[in-house]
Amino acid sequence: MKRIATFLALALVTAPAALTAEDAATEERLNKLSAHIEDLVAAKEAQDKRLAEMGRAIDALQRQADKPPVSYALPEDVKQLASKLQEVDRKRQQDNEHVLQELQNLARSFNARPPRVIHDTPPPAPTQNNTTAMPDKGFEYKVQPGDSISMIIQAYKEKNIRVTLDQILRANPGLHREKLRVGQKIFIPAPQK
Repeated sequence: MKRIATFLALALVTAPAALTAEDAATEERLNKLSAHIEDLVAAKEAQDKRLAEMGRAIDALQRQADKPPVSYALPEDVKQLASKLQEVDRKRQQDNEHVLQELQNLARSFNARPPRVIHDTPPPAPTQNNTTAMPDKGFEYKVQPGDSISMIIQAYKEKNIRVTLDQILRANPGLHREKLRVGQKIFIPAPQK
């Protein structure tokens, strides 16, 4: 019996220490659970706020969708628009007539333009300022409206006279191919054999 009494005494002495350790672990678990519960409550409140905001936004969109569009035109606005459209149409017709008239004038001037004539004349005599040796044989060409050097070269090619831009520029010092003048005379060198 002494043994039992000693065992009981020992159990009574160690029991509060074991209970204290269990209480501390239980209290720590309770604190963790409490913190998790607080986090969940805060997250739920934030989610409730977002849902409420979304509900208000949906309500505003539904009210906006239910409103009919407010773009009515008054009768006087329609009359002003009709008169402006008539004026635009009248100006369009005037412009069309003007363009047609200009096209007819251009066609008449194009048809009235004399055909290009290539003259077989000797080259102009070199001047004191122009000491470049020019070929002895060639053609004199008078620039017509709308001419360009490439058009002139093409016209000569059609007559089986092969001449290059470089040859024309060498035979006509001071000639600017971008600045041809109507009536200007250009010497076209004959191909050398």
